[in-house]
Amino acid sequence: MPRWRAIVLVFAPFVFGYYLSYLFRTINAVIAGELTADLGLGTADLGLLTSAYFLTFAILQLPLGVALDRYGPRRVQSILMLIAAAGAALFATGHSLTALLIARAMIGAGVAAAFMAGLKAVVLWFPKERVALVNGCFVMIGALGALTATTPAALVVDWMGWRGLFALLAAVTVASAVLIHVAVPEMTVRPASGALGLRALKAIYTDGKFWRIAPLSATCIGTAWALQGLWAAPWLADVERLDQVHVVRHLFIMGVALCAGALIFGIGADRLRRRGVRPQTLLAVAACGFIAAQIALIAGVPIPSDLMWGVIAAVGGATVLSYATLAEYFPKEIAGQANAALNILHIGGACVIQSGIGLVIGHWAAMSGHHPAIAYKTAFALNLFLQIVALAYFAGGKTGLIGQWLSTSAPRTQQSTHSA
Repeated sequence: MPRWRAIVLVFAPFVFGYYLSYLFRTINAVIAGELTADLGLGTADLGLLTSAYFLTFAILQLPLGVALDRYGPRRVQSILMLIAAAGAALFATGHSLTALLIARAMIGAGVAAAFMAGLKAVVLWFPKERVALVNGCFVMIGALGALTATTPAALVVDWMGWRGLFALLAAVTVASAVLIHVAVPEMTVRPASGALGLRALKAIYTDGKFWRIAPLSATCIGTAWALQGLWAAPWLADVERLDQVHVVRHLFIMGVALCAGALIFGIGADRLRRRGVRPQTLLAVAACGFIAAQIALIAGVPIPSDLMWGVIAAVGGATVLSYATLAEYFPKEIAGQANAALNILHIGGACVIQSGIGLVIGHWAAMSGHHPAIAYKTAFALNLFLQIVALAYFAGGKTGLIGQWLSTSAPRTQQSTHSA
């Protein structure tokens, strides 16, 4: 297939679905006040409503990985987007917490494969050496949904209310499902029966190369998501004592950094690959920068905090490097399951890290509505230690970066010695 056809018929439909997934993921922050006022929901209710999305999202990752490999991204994603549309419609008409919970769970289920379906389609329809670049563009455009769920969404809510917003999203999601079903070509790679289900997942989860990259990817990317999704704002308010206007400004910068980071990682991996540098090497470099930014925050290094938080957010887009690495490790017939196996660690890592930071901070009593800086620094430092351990594990050993460098360098050394 010519490149322009792959972009128009494959990339564009799937990235639009992923954009909607990001929009649905973050839209509750915009309508929280209206939901509370209209339905009398408390903070616990809002938290439960948000978690319903992630719960169904996480539960379906592995089954959807199998489905993507068996039936192809076109069929799976077009059906799921209809479920998301039905959930959005129910949310627009719901008048009880139960109805909204069911609707939110349906939305989570409907967009659960948006990212993996796009990655699977990229593996199927684009050359392996361009996967990192295309994935970078994919994540960057999709992440624009998080920016849309700020001021633009607030303007729509002011115009037609939160129910009107969700009715509009339901219609747009139906259009996305139709676009994917009509435009995207059918899958041409049919996996063997042994490449599906528990046998394939066992092969993935027992592969040494998978577990070399998984801890580093899960701890760094999971931390980036956990901080951007929750703990960045409290840190900025409690530790840096910023007002709400400046907190929102930092969060906007982080959203832009996430989009830019995904694109930069994709372009960088594509360019460096031509010089023999593999995406997992770039992932290690990104992890070093990520760790350095957190150390600077904890130590109070006099660097503009928006710069450090921008680096942290940008690493959330390093998934393009992780999945490009998986594309090298596993055949495209099981790409969906391999991506799902890592994605569930990303999501699980973000949830555990997010909760763990909260538990540590909770050991310090809040004073005048603010937790002390030492609480945040302790929590961040404990999590930072895990990332450093994961980086050391990733770099060491026979299958790590150092081991790979030594194994590739040894023959050259022997050859030059022999020639001498």
